[in-house]
Amino acid sequence: MPDPTALATVVVDRLTPDVVVLRVSGELDTTSSGSLTGPLESHVTEGLRAVVVDLGGVRFLGSAGLEALVLGQQRASKTGVEFLVVASTRAALRPIEATGLDAVFTIVRSVDEAAQRFSS
Repeated sequence: MPDPTALATVVVDRLTPDVVVLRVSGELDTTSSGSLTGPLESHVTEGLRAVVVDLGGVRFLGSAGLEALVLGQQRASKTGVEFLVVASTRAALRPIEATGLDAVFTIVRSVDEAAQRFSS
């Protein structure tokens, strides 16, 4: 169960045995970006087909949170894992678009949309 006093929480789920979903909620900033960095480091591994980072519950996405996503994307690229970001809220999309990272990440509107990519 997520810690309600934490600025950001990440819950790990699986769409399929080889597709992991990291459901992020709260505020991703300098003090809380480690909440995402740790799970990205441990779940973006060879043998996985994909990692989906769901930012649907994010209220604030600061530069440190964006950096965690970039590092996750880089790690995924090195290990041959597809990296998708679920971003449909203003709190998540605006900083991604403002920094041009929408050209770097594969962005989908929902976890269901991501799941459709892997239902075969």
